[in-house]
Amino acid sequence: MTDLSHVDGLLTPRSVAVIGASEDVTRIGGRPIAAMLKAGYKGRILPVNPKRETVQGLPCYADIDALPVAPDAALIAVPAKLVPETIVALGRKGCKAATLFSAGFAETGEEGEAAQRELVALAKSCGMRLLGPNTLGVYNVDIGYYGTFSSSLDTGYPLPGNIGIASQSGAFGAHLGALARDRGLGSSILMTTGNEADITVADAIRWMAQSDGIDVICTYMEAVNDAPALLDALDAARAAGKPVIALKSGRSIVGAQAAASHTASLTGDAVVADAVLRAHGAIIVRDSEAMMDIAYVASKKIFPTRDTFGVITVSGGAGIVISDEAERIGFAMPPMPTEAQTRLKAVLPYGSPVNPLDCTAQALNDPSLLEKFTRAALEEGGYGAVLCFFTYVAGSPAMSDIILKAVKPLREAYPDRIIAFCALGEPEVLKEYDDQGILIFNDPCRAARAIHAICGFRQAAPRTIPSAPPVTLPDTTPDEAGAKQILAGCGIACAPELAVQTVEEAVAAAETFGYPVVMKILSPDILHKSDIGAVKLDLGDADAVRAAYTDIGAAVAKHAPDAKVSGMLVAKQLSGGVECLMGINRDPAFGPVAVFGLGGIFVELLNDVAVQACPFDAESAREMILSIRGASILKGARGQSAVDIDALAQMLSQLSMFAAGAGDRLVSVDLNPVLALAEGAYALDAVIEMEDR
Repeated sequence: MTDLSHVDGLLTPRSVAVIGASEDVTRIGGRPIAAMLKAGYKGRILPVNPKRETVQGLPCYADIDALPVAPDAALIAVPAKLVPETIVALGRKGCKAATLFSAGFAETGEEGEAAQRELVALAKSCGMRLLGPNTLGVYNVDIGYYGTFSSSLDTGYPLPGNIGIASQSGAFGAHLGALARDRGLGSSILMTTGNEADITVADAIRWMAQSDGIDVICTYMEAVNDAPALLDALDAARAAGKPVIALKSGRSIVGAQAAASHTASLTGDAVVADAVLRAHGAIIVRDSEAMMDIAYVASKKIFPTRDTFGVITVSGGAGIVISDEAERIGFAMPPMPTEAQTRLKAVLPYGSPVNPLDCTAQALNDPSLLEKFTRAALEEGGYGAVLCFFTYVAGSPAMSDIILKAVKPLREAYPDRIIAFCALGEPEVLKEYDDQGILIFNDPCRAARAIHAICGFRQAAPRTIPSAPPVTLPDTTPDEAGAKQILAGCGIACAPELAVQTVEEAVAAAETFGYPVVMKILSPDILHKSDIGAVKLDLGDADAVRAAYTDIGAAVAKHAPDAKVSGMLVAKQLSGGVECLMGINRDPAFGPVAVFGLGGIFVELLNDVAVQACPFDAESAREMILSIRGASILKGARGQSAVDIDALAQMLSQLSMFAAGAGDRLVSVDLNPVLALAEGAYALDAVIEMEDR
């Protein structure tokens, strides 16, 4: 098990020193003390301030050396210039973990970034770990510990419960905590990491994955500063059966710039981050409302093994709305078995027993219909989750006891299924359902989205990542022929082709392959050859080859006179099939990632691509290929022949292995097009970009 004793010190301290302690409960050095005193923190609070003998009724110490014990944790609320000497003194005293409220470091620019690096090195030399700087701190509701100066506590304290929050942003993390409180959700742990000079969100997630008290982890990230640690933490949470609900900001140009100025971190491509985090079990959300909805469902600790959705409704319109949303998000709503439909139709001839199961407004006159239809959905429909749209019927005090009496036995009989109501009514009435394990939502579409996220949590088991053998790259960026030769050594097939130096060699090569052929310039300096007329297609005889040779040479002389030219490439022209693209880009956070999509206008117009971190096996590559919206084209849409998806998957997997083994010098790979045929797949063009030695 990973050693997280430094996080233990931050979140479960038996004693805490407050450096820069204040009598004023509105100041940064005063708020944590006031909060802990109010919450009944049982540990020892040790204020440090040379100007006071007491702080908020507690004995105050002139300096750190005067402390009677080595504190488990320290809260540092002093100006940035005093932080280094404070860390040295704490290290000398034996403190192992400190929360650094102070700002004025990496978020201010290069000078502050250098000061921050020196701070971490200093702390490390003292055997100390740092949270921050520029952090709002932490809290642990279960022990009344509030190592934070958040003003969110002014409007109420968080509720104890099994939700943990890990956030780079202090204010937004505290906002999530307040949202959870206002939703009646218990979130016992909040840890905000600020600039992440040392301790990161990954440490917080890993600690929560090991915690007996936390079952659901909400995280907000602006940047990924330690990708391997983050992915390892996500894997640990998934292995522990704990959903991680992740909100990653910096998706827009403006957002990315704000993230950089706020945390002094580079934000990787959002599409890549989503794909990689999702592959390691994270549930990706776009807003805090969705995060709280999913956390609410997850907090009940019911994770159905079947990702199917049954709907019971007293409103046909609501049933349509829910069905539309389920189809949009891919939440399967299979129909009820024929026998069950026949039986329910006999019970209520003008109802609909398919799915949604509409028991109509007649349920107001005969509440037993609610129980009969819900029981049928669970017993005979076998749905992993059931949503009952009972609206104000369930919220009525006159009806709630009847409904609860009918549904409570079902809740007990199917502990592995999610049962949710969409209901409106007085909070105390609705709470009675929640207390019995029945989820309550006021909007059916939000309910469907949140339930779907949790039904899918256990569906995808983690895959073993294959090991990639090391790849030796040349000293300089190769031309197309060189790139294909490198890739061929990794098992990536190309069309028959030859590099030539003269026009007669070109003709001889063409006649060897058989017409038609393709001709291209060979130059590592010309990446987009067709843009300057340096590619010729459909060359059907020797005269066409000779003319193309002359035309390509003239185009290069005109548009790229300084380009290094190593000859021309003559290739057999393949026809039919479907053009695809495969590529590799090096993400600043996650390293090499593979991209797959359909070629040509499909990518430009539809932005229909799949992304995955390298390396991965052929089975993962196949899933990636079939995940794009245009996958039906590959499978043979509208009478067209299906392509060899297995060959495509093998090529994509081999490309991912090459990228992972090539190391940091590899910048990108572009195979566009890759021609997928009924048998086989061939890279028709290849560009490898890399850093020269």
